Amino acid sequence: MKAAAKTQKPKRQEEHANFISWRFALLCGCILLALAFLLGRVAWLQVISPDMLVKEGDMRSLRVQQVSTSRGMITDRSGRPLAVSVPVKAIWADPKEVHDAGGISVGDRWKALANALNIPLDQLSARINANPKGRFIYLARQVNPDMADYIKKLKLPGIHLREESRRYYPSGEVTAHLIGFTNVDSQGIEGVEKSFDKWLTGQPGERIVRKDRYGRVIEDISSTDSQAAHNLTLSIDERLQALVYRELNNAVAFNKAESGSAVLVDVSTGEVLAMANSPSYNPNNLSGTPKEAMRNRTITDVFEPGSTVKPMVVMTALQRGVVRENSVLNTVPYRINGHEIKDVARYSELTLTGVLQKSSNVGVSKLALAMPSSALVDTYSRFGLGKATNLGLVGERSGLYPQKQRWSDIERATFSFGYGLMVTPLQLARVYATIGSYGIYRPLSITKVDPPVPGERVFPESIVRTVVHMMESVALPGGGGVKAAIKGYRIAIKTGTAKKVGPDGRYINKYIAYTAGVAPASQPRFALVVVINDPQAGKYYGGAVSAPVFGAIMGGVLRTMNIEPDALTTGDKNEFVINQGEGTGGRS
Repeated sequence: MKAAAKTQKPKRQEEHANFISWRFALLCGCILLALAFLLGRVAWLQVISPDMLVKEGDMRSLRVQQVSTSRGMITDRSGRPLAVSVPVKAIWADPKEVHDAGGISVGDRWKALANALNIPLDQLSARINANPKGRFIYLARQVNPDMADYIKKLKLPGIHLREESRRYYPSGEVTAHLIGFTNVDSQGIEGVEKSFDKWLTGQPGERIVRKDRYGRVIEDISSTDSQAAHNLTLSIDERLQALVYRELNNAVAFNKAESGSAVLVDVSTGEVLAMANSPSYNPNNLSGTPKEAMRNRTITDVFEPGSTVKPMVVMTALQRGVVRENSVLNTVPYRINGHEIKDVARYSELTLTGVLQKSSNVGVSKLALAMPSSALVDTYSRFGLGKATNLGLVGERSGLYPQKQRWSDIERATFSFGYGLMVTPLQLARVYATIGSYGIYRPLSITKVDPPVPGERVFPESIVRTVVHMMESVALPGGGGVKAAIKGYRIAIKTGTAKKVGPDGRYINKYIAYTAGVAPASQPRFALVVVINDPQAGKYYGGAVSAPVFGAIMGGVLRTMNIEPDALTTGDKNEFVINQGEGTGGRS
């Protein structure tokens, strides 16, 4: 028995040892398998298919930083700045960083920040704490450098500065409607700033960096250089622009008018040298400025051109042989289909020059009725009425131009003195630039043109020269635009007055006064259109309201540009037919 017990004991010990050995081997095998799996997984992720992890890591650490480029400068034709970008700062907060540093307290430094930003401390705290895990929120934009330096010295945790720029307009309200303005992100909103936004903006660069958990840059990965913005040189002459705006603004105030517009064009190139509206606004401070005040009326507002189209009627009649230069017309009032055609003053007869000088509706209507209805439609169109001005400015209108196949006699008659169509001041300026170039039509341009555009002849030079000579009588004694006369210079002009059209399409008891012309008449260099909208000071005729403004502006332009005087000296023979006894000075 004892011997049997002794033999069983070693067997148990041996079995126990075998069990432990087997369990150990199993454990080691499992560990080895786990290690092999992990090594395989690592190999798979690191060598065979690492893209997913790399992508996840990059999403957590890589950041793309934009390298901004300064917006291009806008200058006048001589390089004078009209819009520039000045360096400023943006104040921003990192809410998470602020929260991790203990949040906003009522300490002096936080109060100083709130005061500097003109924000109550509780509102500042609410803005930052609205998203405590956020990493970016603007507190203020376009802060001047002095204020930014003050905030930087406060050394508040989570409050940072960022470089940006703000647009500044040296000419202010003088060029406001033309240049327009940008928003806080330097994007063009109105005027040239909007129309040429891509040209002025350039292409910002990019910098790809790796950041650690604290937002610090630990590695530069790559960078793309920014493409510099382009500067823009306009056709505008800042000196002439200031002159035009000053005289126009004074005239609007003096005549208690709703508004006024003026456009000055270089006859030989089609360049717009000045474009102004009154009232204007300050583009450097838009607070409280209504949207309506930002409208560039020279390109958006339309009106019936009235008597300013009469020179084209005379040209057409001469070209078609309906009359000759020395013809005399019967200008006694008459009726068409129950409608009386008459002039402001009664004339029994007038020469062609007298028809323009006295702005005779009777005279031009008889010329129109002696021609096919298509004759004036064709001539007006040749000179640019009904056609887009294509300056590239937002809001440009092409006016309203009739597309009729059949015309009644009364429609043909009124069409000859500017009713039945609508134009913008800019379109009318193009018409008179074409007249000033003796029948050569050129596209208008708001940017500097070099070399000049040759243009296209749309009317015989000899006929246009003849009519320009006739138009000089309008500013001479006895003419409707005598108040536009400029001492020392000959000018060829036409004044006009038209009733305004109300919202319902009917005429209302308000008027638009305008004067259009070229100077110097001996060799025209400039075309100018002046429009005074709804004068309320007692006078409303073009000869009394807009003609003096034309004279003041054009006189200043001729002297500023050092144009040699061309007026006839005392004693020279006056070739014009002047009906002294029938003068209507100031009415047209």
